[in-house]
Amino acid sequence: MGEKYLYQPLTSKDKITVVLYRLGIVMSTVIISIIAYLLMSREQFYNDSQINTIANFLLLSLYVSIGMSVFFIHLYVSRFHRALKNLYYISLIGLLLLYAVSKGDIIGFISGNHGALLLIPLSCCLGFITAKEAFCFKLIEGYIVALIMPVLLVFLSAGIVSMEGLSIGAAAIAGMLIFFTMRKVFMPLHFDIGDKSAYC
Repeated sequence: MGEKYLYQPLTSKDKITVVLYRLGIVMSTVIISIIAYLLMSREQFYNDSQINTIANFLLLSLYVSIGMSVFFIHLYVSRFHRALKNLYYISLIGLLLLYAVSKGDIIGFISGNHGALLLIPLSCCLGFITAKEAFCFKLIEGYIVALIMPVLLVFLSAGIVSMEGLSIGAAAIAGMLIFFTMRKVFMPLHFDIGDKSAYC
């Protein structure tokens, strides 16, 4: 994890898991960028049902993409990985609650009923991933993304940030994620594996 030296030859499993992990990061970046664009241009949508259909699809896709990175991340300390997976399970409970309570109006519930709090566990999962990469490879924007995402959701839930503010924040996060992803995904695959004898 986070080593630039090739300690052992990579197995097929090593290569597949690293590709899936990075694919999750790419997908998350694309989805968040689309969400940011939609938030910035939401007046172009014809009706609430249209934007809610899109929001539902994007939200489910984001859970899948972040889940890919959560389950295929390589960490030397197994208890960190277990904690990350447990946090993801909590985020899934939040997703179920979000759908149950919002009655299909995801955007309205998130923007007006403290529903954004239910997305904090998911944002912390992605934040853990970006912070891990920031720590291992000095991708400083990873720390910034990890901090901004949950804070923005808390501020939105508390009414400190409007939907316009959310749009600006989401655009800033998307921009940093694009920069982060471009720097991460082209690294050699063995960078993510490191010394397998150190795993515990």
